[in-house]
Amino acid sequence: MVVTVSVVLLVGIVLALLVHHRKVAVAGAAVAVVFGFLLASTDAAPDIREGLQSVADSVSDH
Repeated sequence: MVVTVSVVLLVGIVLALLVHHRKVAVAGAAVAVVFGFLLASTDAAPDIREGLQSVADSVSDH
């Protein structure tokens, strides 16, 4: 759970910076957030979590 919160926070910060520097419009950021919520409710969510967990594990091993 800690990794998930960290990843969500990191992606949120990156998205906020992109909006702030006008690389992504506010509407585009809203679409990205909605897409994330919708993706979390699909059958792909466990695979995505496992992939992120394995990346986090490999990073923490180094």
